[in-house]
Amino acid sequence: MPSASFPADFLWGVATAGHQNEGDNVTSDTWFLENVTPTVFQARSGKATNGWELWESDLDLVAGMNLNSYRFSVEWARVEPVEGEFSDEALAHYEALIDGCLARGLAPIVTFNHFTSPHWFASRGAWLDAEAPALFARYCGVIMDRFGDRIRLAVTFNEPDLPEMLTWSGLPDFVADLERATLEAAEREAGVERYRAGNVMLHEDFAGMRAGMTAAHIMGKAAIKERRADLPVGLSLAMCDDVAVPGGEDLVARKRAEVYDYWLSLAADDDFVGVQNYERLHYGPDGLLPAPEGAVVNGMGTAVDPDSLRGAVVYAHDVSGVPVLVSEHGVSTPNDSIRADFIAPSLVGLAQAIVDGVPVLGYCHWTLMDNFEWIFGYGPKLGLHSVDLETFERIAKPSAGVYAQLVREARGL
Repeated sequence: MPSASFPADFLWGVATAGHQNEGDNVTSDTWFLENVTPTVFQARSGKATNGWELWESDLDLVAGMNLNSYRFSVEWARVEPVEGEFSDEALAHYEALIDGCLARGLAPIVTFNHFTSPHWFASRGAWLDAEAPALFARYCGVIMDRFGDRIRLAVTFNEPDLPEMLTWSGLPDFVADLERATLEAAEREAGVERYRAGNVMLHEDFAGMRAGMTAAHIMGKAAIKERRADLPVGLSLAMCDDVAVPGGEDLVARKRAEVYDYWLSLAADDDFVGVQNYERLHYGPDGLLPAPEGAVVNGMGTAVDPDSLRGAVVYAHDVSGVPVLVSEHGVSTPNDSIRADFIAPSLVGLAQAIVDGVPVLGYCHWTLMDNFEWIFGYGPKLGLHSVDLETFERIAKPSAGVYAQLVREARGL
């Protein structure tokens, strides 16, 4: 790997998310949706990987892979479990996590909203509520007042473009029907007229939710900058590397316009944009092309293509004009040899993007360990470590060692 391509201050990390790892996120919207009937969630998160209790040993795992950064989320539902009431216990926990990162030489990359929000917020209609942006900004201010002086990078939102992306993924109609039934069940259970959430979204709400999250990003960023003007702030986007074969150019252009370009244009006013890339997709005149015969495929059935990262990063920078943070990158597969073989060539492509002039701040592999993957439960495997869901023992996969060695070489350790 051409380590000379990576800047000396390049952030090498892994990414996790609170609800997916911490467990017992009982005052959140996602927890509530998991536990209504019917529900689109294939499993309940429960204790997840028990990261709330095992955070110190998890940080040791991160540091033990020669990394110098760690991306994680602060759970709004824990910090503000009741509207207007902020939990000192939760704030103290996340402050300890921040300080634990710094003690291990890890730069904290903090996501303020990784899909989940408080149950009370969802009961108000989430991002459709007129007061939502101000409520989010107030929460951002509380976080900054407590430990904002120690954050390296701030990510306001994780994948606000995901609902639009999923409309291109070919999910069967029954998924949308079940999502609607889940929200209707939540409304009955909560006794509210409109229960909405960031990762179970109705198509007719897309425009309103987008507008609410846009305003929340702008107001949240302002709250962060008011307290610390020098802190780089951005948002992270789900981005396939969409490639046109002859005749597919119009289709790719339409997908980019529908899914990415709005947010990339918004990011032009930010300090960076996060890119979260998992696949390269090829489009012809009649739509998405299947994976070539004999190709190694991921859990989504698409071909594993390490160069997809370079393509997504280049496109994100071309449109936004701001530096890029690879805030997530990985591969969904139970076959860890695929993951282990995938990392190095992906980083070679990223190095090439840097050589070609794209400013890249860092790379965070998704994810530290197998965890709760939202509506798909515990089925998908994306971790560098496996987890025994009875004992919560973390077991390093070969890919963890591969990544650790690549980072060691890149950092000259």
